[in-house]
Amino acid sequence: MFKKYLIAASMLVTGMATAVTPMALATDYAAPTEVGLSGEGLERLKQHIAAYVENGRLVGATTLVAKKGKIAHFETYGHINKEAGTEMSKDAVFRIYSMTKPITGVGLMMLWEEGKFKLDDPVSKYLPEFANQRVFAGANEDGSLRTVPVEREMTVRDLLTHTSGLTYGVFGNTPVDQLYIKAGVFNPELTLADQTKILGGLPLLYQPGQAWVYSLSVDVQGRLIEVLSDQSLGEFFEQRIFAPLGMTDTGFFVRPDQLDRFVEIYAPSEEEKQLVAYRGDFFGDFTVQPKSESGGGGLVSTTLDYWKFAQMVANGGELDGVRLLKPDTVAMMRRDHLPENLNGIAGGKQGLGFGLGFAVVHDVEKQGGKTNVGEYFWGGMANTIFWIDPSEEMVAIFMTNILPSGIYPLRNELRDQIYRAVDAE
Repeated sequence: MFKKYLIAASMLVTGMATAVTPMALATDYAAPTEVGLSGEGLERLKQHIAAYVENGRLVGATTLVAKKGKIAHFETYGHINKEAGTEMSKDAVFRIYSMTKPITGVGLMMLWEEGKFKLDDPVSKYLPEFANQRVFAGANEDGSLRTVPVEREMTVRDLLTHTSGLTYGVFGNTPVDQLYIKAGVFNPELTLADQTKILGGLPLLYQPGQAWVYSLSVDVQGRLIEVLSDQSLGEFFEQRIFAPLGMTDTGFFVRPDQLDRFVEIYAPSEEEKQLVAYRGDFFGDFTVQPKSESGGGGLVSTTLDYWKFAQMVANGGELDGVRLLKPDTVAMMRRDHLPENLNGIAGGKQGLGFGLGFAVVHDVEKQGGKTNVGEYFWGGMANTIFWIDPSEEMVAIFMTNILPSGIYPLRNELRDQIYRAVDAE
């Protein structure tokens, strides 16, 4: 049951941004050859994903590839809801789960540009509940935990790079993960402020800066945004990011007018012979406003909305005259910020570092499949993904809603297909 809490709990433009109506934002399209892509290669990408649907391995999906700021490929596949017979549409609304995280990182860095905090400030400067924390040092025979003082406090930079000492509570089974559950961190009745107060009173899994562990760090970032902006996270996102970029279908819940476009989520049946609507532990009701707006995994969005966000980042913080970040800030965010002692994510085995909100490719061979050094990306639990390749001036987005994460090797296959379309031109 606790996993239900995770999903339920995750559910004025000022500064550098310029107020713009959504209709004022142009969406540029181009023929593949105009931007250095092979039409035949992109057709092979289309057929590859279509085969997943035809074989019953996916119910519905979208693919989008943009190069040099122009969309050269945008395709839909299958159904929004196969039981209802609703065909997939370009404005379908998906659960993007952890693809929320880069949006939160951008929001926090907007406040950094305004001088609201320094990256190496202790988190406790703004969230006092994180002062004087203890660190897990082992378990006693009676089940109690041994702890030691922190060698240094977690910083805002640690939150942005998942080196804060926090864990997730649902993707691992350490004594600290178990403690998150027992302490009620994922209770859907809690606000984001309530959750961080509980987290601050629990021991860290490791000393800050000593490991990369995927964690609730981004939910804490969301709470930082609330404190620093004096707005709820949803208000900040809407006024500072979504409205300026014309992201009219992105938010923390599905509006009534979006319900017929809201993509059903699927998973293999117990016999694994077919996909069925998923109602397991990770299912959450996105049709109601959550009490806790999760910066780590709470948003729904459309393919085109998310492209506007990703293209803004790819452009160095600007889209159609609307600037959210300075180019230097985006350049800093997409550099590897992990301490040298970590050698990247998973000790360097995956060829990945981590910037301020994105994974960063620094070893193509270890990544497997086609990619380029400097590509930065992130994905969502329901097998969505986006990536930005500065060397190719390319943005790619894949949307679907199927569990479990990594059920198919789709992400590497997508890269292979898309980069072949680049190489073939």
